[in-house]
Amino acid sequence: MKTNVIFFYLFRFFAANKNWGSLTNSPTNKRESWRKLLWIKQDYPDNYVDSTFLKELEKNVNVRAYDYWNVLKESCVISQHISSIVIFIAVFIYLYLDMLSAQNLIISGTVFTIIGYIFWDKSISKTDPSYEYKRWKTAKGAVLFFATLLCLSPILKTLTKDTSSDTIWAVTVILFLTNMLFHDYGSGNRTNIKFPGSVSTNAAIFASVLLASRLPSNSHVFGLMSFAIEWFALFPIFRRYIKSLSVEFNIALTCLLFMLATILFLNISKTIVILYILGIAFITFVCPFWLIWIQKYKNEIHGPWDEARPKITTY
Repeated sequence: MKTNVIFFYLFRFFAANKNWGSLTNSPTNKRESWRKLLWIKQDYPDNYVDSTFLKELEKNVNVRAYDYWNVLKESCVISQHISSIVIFIAVFIYLYLDMLSAQNLIISGTVFTIIGYIFWDKSISKTDPSYEYKRWKTAKGAVLFFATLLCLSPILKTLTKDTSSDTIWAVTVILFLTNMLFHDYGSGNRTNIKFPGSVSTNAAIFASVLLASRLPSNSHVFGLMSFAIEWFALFPIFRRYIKSLSVEFNIALTCLLFMLATILFLNISKTIVILYILGIAFITFVCPFWLIWIQKYKNEIHGPWDEARPKITTY
């Protein structure tokens, strides 16, 4: 009986160790070193890593070191666009309350557009000599576009006749917020509008159409819509041109738009002026400091677990 028990335990021992040579200390059966290869069968679990795995760990490789004054200068683009929206809303309120005539808005908008076009035309002519042949085509397209807008003014005036004003104001706020969020702040494009900047421009034009439908006459509608085209489609291109010329010019334009928005809204609501000044101050001075301060909490890690990135060499 004892002999059977001994043979039983011996059988279980050798069954659990199928490799009989493992009972010896033969160097031929030594476990092979782990290699970081997925396409070969290894005597290690799939989630095994050795002690050298974290030696390739890198932290914050792509983190940029920001300078406060450089970030502050770049934030001028955001301040300019917010000021542009505030100025446009002020112009609409002046038209709506009959504090500004449509004729004065059309004349001033046309004059400033022509001046801006002259500067823009000179910059494009230097970079693209073939543009001289497109100048007449551009002028003809502009005249045709504004003539079409003049013909459509009676339709735009009655477009939202059956819609309450409260709905118009609420939708307009949403559209201007969309314009602010999707605006192309970082691009240096000075020739056309691309996605997502096109979403921003379309939202602003749609908001302008809704506001224009609340004006008293067709001339008011045409004046506001022509100003909207110039302000939200053409003026951003001019702002990028100013930024490309000089940082000082860009800061001067920011201050000019800020003062203009403040002056226009002083006769409308002093509370909104205070909120506007605090908002611009927060975006221009506090947010750059905030961005630099939170950089110390950034912890971006890279290592052998990342996806392989091909290195393309051009000859």
